Amino acid sequence: MRTAYIALGSNISPEKNLRAAMHALRQQTMVEAVSHVYRTAPWGLVPQGDFLNAVLALLTDLEPPKLLDLLQGIERRAGRTHTIRYGPRTLDLDILAMDGLVLRSPRLMIPHVEMHNRGFVLVPLCDFAPNWRHPVLGKSARELLKSVSRDGIERTDVAL
Repeated sequence: MRTAYIALGSNISPEKNLRAAMHALRQQTMVEAVSHVYRTAPWGLVPQGDFLNAVLALLTDLEPPKLLDLLQGIERRAGRTHTIRYGPRTLDLDILAMDGLVLRSPRLMIPHVEMHNRGFVLVPLCDFAPNWRHPVLGKSARELLKSVSRDGIERTDVAL
């Protein structure tokens, strides 16, 4: 079994879609830890509502491409379409890391190439895995968080 860290985000019916994603993931994997849910300001060129973001750790026997297939299937069932880059979305599920694996392919990059730059990923990751080490950069999640902005990231009472 491998431990995979997954980022969850939504700004279209976010509570409903994040809970549905959690339900689906619990049916098909073993969810080990879940962060608090955070409200985060969107970024990009498209006007849109705030996101709800969280991170979870799960145990899986799935190889990375099959885990990606599972996540994309959950996104599709939530109505996810890839129309506007960094635009509003019903559900976004990203593999952040998987044990100490480093994978670079046209379809999948592990660890996620932008995770170390994103407060909305690092803040929830630090809720349960502050000592997780980035396999390329060699820094802990806590150390990476020190170098990114936490502006616009607010903990909510939403439960998953």
